[in-house]
Amino acid sequence: MKLLLWLWSQLRSCGNNLPALGIALTVFALLFDFLKRRKSWSRYPPGPTSLPFIGTMLQIDFHNPHLSFTQLSKKYGNVFSLQNCWRNLIVVNGFKAVKEALVQKSEDFADRPYFPIYEHLGFGENSEGVVFARYSRTWKEQRRFALSTLRNFGMGKKSLEQRVTKEAGFLCSAICSEKGCPFDPHFLINNAVSNVICSLIYGERFDYDNKKFQRLLHLFEQALNEETGFLSQLLIVVPLLLRIPGVPQSIFRSQKKVLDFIDELLKEHKTTWNLTQKRDFIDAFLQEIEKAKEHAGSSFNDNNLCMVTFDLFSAGTETTSTTLRWALLYMLLHPDIQCKVHEEIDKVIGRDRSPQMEDLVNMPYTNAVIHEIQRYGDIAPVGVPHMTYRDTELQGFFIPKGMTVIFNLSSVLKDEMVWEKPHQFYPEHFLDADGQFVKREAFLPFSAGRRACLGEQLARMELFLFFTSLLQHFTFHLPEGQARPREVGHFAVTLAPHPYQIQAVPR
Repeated sequence: MKLLLWLWSQLRSCGNNLPALGIALTVFALLFDFLKRRKSWSRYPPGPTSLPFIGTMLQIDFHNPHLSFTQLSKKYGNVFSLQNCWRNLIVVNGFKAVKEALVQKSEDFADRPYFPIYEHLGFGENSEGVVFARYSRTWKEQRRFALSTLRNFGMGKKSLEQRVTKEAGFLCSAICSEKGCPFDPHFLINNAVSNVICSLIYGERFDYDNKKFQRLLHLFEQALNEETGFLSQLLIVVPLLLRIPGVPQSIFRSQKKVLDFIDELLKEHKTTWNLTQKRDFIDAFLQEIEKAKEHAGSSFNDNNLCMVTFDLFSAGTETTSTTLRWALLYMLLHPDIQCKVHEEIDKVIGRDRSPQMEDLVNMPYTNAVIHEIQRYGDIAPVGVPHMTYRDTELQGFFIPKGMTVIFNLSSVLKDEMVWEKPHQFYPEHFLDADGQFVKREAFLPFSAGRRACLGEQLARMELFLFFTSLLQHFTFHLPEGQARPREVGHFAVTLAPHPYQIQAVPR
């Protein structure tokens, strides 16, 4: 304060000496800003002690980061700080804090941090896709285009519902062909769910034995595994290491192959493209590229078409198929719940017609079971990192602009202050005393706010139609002699069940 008073006296003594006055004003402004920020940073969230160079990375289990964050929150509170090498980040836990950030202060937390790996895979400015794009005019343009185009091709409409129902029929036929023998449902479910988003993006579905499509699904799964672990995180926070020749291509080999594969599909699609025809999402995007040729720097370009296609394919496949795999696992482990779902399906739908979305309102128990599968399965425990768009406050702490923020959605879905039995599979979380379905504010599997999952509406439709179709046709059993499957998931961006086998007995 004495220093500020001294500077103020110097300003007054400058009189008509304009250069000196300008310098003094600049110094005064900088010092005032520094003191103001120092006061703000005194309210920076607490966190564990940081080690030289590596920061706090050794305190995080990168195979189960959500569990590490939950454990650290017990010591440092629901908003705490970490340091990965020299990169600071904030972790937000619990329903109250997450809601304040994502709902009440949505724009403050709407940005994304820089992901250098995509630049080294050949993508950069104006080709960030949608999911990882910075919060900007470009992101708003691409998200708006994606949502409106997908709606034009049926998302949320009866026409898409019929496609999902038809695909559910193909899935049930494929399961029937197993003839009651034990099998792993993983890739059958992946195929079915992927075909729905493929029909919107690419205009066609693929047979379950299509080798080309099988290769894409396997590559995509490998790519997800590449993004987890200490080494991949180190490359993200120390991007200088990515400049070592061959490093990005060797560490993120499958990601490069997936992007190359999608690029080949796009080239193949272009050979049959007609400017006057709009068959699918790719055609609609190609029309926008044609319109944008006269505008330099447009986000409608070939590279971004590849990235947006990758985003839609991954968002439209991984979370929904993983949720359905958890669904079958929980039905194995809770045959009493499976029996109740069977009874409600028989009562409302019967055995002769396919499920329809309009049935949902008359099936509160099945709806509650699907919601509990999403809550307890905890499919996307930490989601995609956010970044602060401007200086803000959260739970009384100062969070500066440009800070990477991780939302531990797992701590919301299993918040002990919100859920009656957070660590048990308990469909009654979503039922009232009369057995009617109730929404829960802390149910945030798709995140919330401006960066909420753009495929939420499609996912909800798929989960209901696929799940009810499967339970309408089959009773699922644990094969005789097999050990009880693990309920602990395997983290690779999403939290997926470990491989397991089932027996599907036709009803």
